[in-house]
Amino acid sequence: MFSKETYVNRRSKLKERVKSGLILILGNNDAPFNYPDNTYHFRQDSTFLYFFGIDCQGFAGVIDIDNNNEILFGDDVSMTGIIWMGPQPKVSDRGARIGVSDTRAMDELPKLIEKAIAQGRKIHFTPPYR
Repeated sequence: MFSKETYVNRRSKLKERVKSGLILILGNNDAPFNYPDNTYHFRQDSTFLYFFGIDCQGFAGVIDIDNNNEILFGDDVSMTGIIWMGPQPKVSDRGARIGVSDTRAMDELPKLIEKAIAQGRKIHFTPPYR
């Protein structure tokens, strides 16, 4: 992982180039190959990794150019997850390490997108490949 300033600068340059609207960058989740619990080795989406630096599943990032806001979406690890994996950083801690202070639960992402669509705002996103 690079320094916080690296990710802040990368997102800033992207905002300058795109100029307006929302930029939606989705991270990857596990991809099963024959049943849900038997997955391929996890590989994070390169665009998400470049701009948000988090190499874990279950995250998404939004860069709101018009309101000069960056949002990291993800859910804190449940108690069951902590039992299996040990203590994990909170989404807010991960956001702080990459210069994003606005962190929200993943279930708030569709609401934000729906609101932007209702307002007629342009939503930029990378083409799906899975």
